[in-house]
Amino acid sequence: MAYEAEEIRTSQEIFYYLLEHHELREEDEQLLYKAYTEEESIRNLVKSQGEIAGSNVERYGNVIYLIPKEENNFLGFSKQQLKGTLCKSGATDKDYYLSQFVILTLLVEFFDGQGSSSKSREYMRVGELMNCLSARLKEGAAEETTTEEEEDGKNPKDTAGISFKILYETYEALKSDDRGSRMKTTKEGFIYNILMFLQKQGLIEYVVQDEMIKTTRKLDNFMDWNLLNQNNYQRVLRVLGVAKDE
Repeated sequence: MAYEAEEIRTSQEIFYYLLEHHELREEDEQLLYKAYTEEESIRNLVKSQGEIAGSNVERYGNVIYLIPKEENNFLGFSKQQLKGTLCKSGATDKDYYLSQFVILTLLVEFFDGQGSSSKSREYMRVGELMNCLSARLKEGAAEETTTEEEEDGKNPKDTAGISFKILYETYEALKSDDRGSRMKTTKEGFIYNILMFLQKQGLIEYVVQDEMIKTTRKLDNFMDWNLLNQNNYQRVLRVLGVAKDE
């Protein structure tokens, strides 16, 4: 298919805008938004540029997002980068997986995957998140131990390669400090730095003085339209050890 020069130029403007801002809102750039939504040729060109850049371009509601694919370490984050950002100095893989478990727990507490919107609550306190995290890890570790004993040496329950016992031990090894510590070697500081990272990515609003967590429209849209299709949602639940009807 042959494209007009003006179509190519407009698509490049849209894609460059997405590279710079990661999203394009209708109220911010009406002309570019209209061109993307109303002109199929321009939309196809933008999506093609996204594919070349290892990303997906998706519209949720009145916002167009540039979403790096999982293996895209240039526009997204590598495992090593996340480990350095979220975890303490000299962190190992178990520290990294614990940070990802914190994020998954937060998502499951806010989004239940039911109804017209997957969002089930408006806010959450940090203390409640920490209680949920501790409870899920403890329950998962206990169930893992019981399953191993019952199977008597056979392969333990599949938890997508994550050992609840190791995660639980890693979490409990962090110090407790109720003085609002921001050190990654404490439970409170570990959670704080993860929440600040998510806020910087525009996914949550973290009101530090009230210890209150709220999700943004960006995360709400992404969860409703992308992550919480049934296949992905059930995968998240399996990792967390949550029953389908829970």
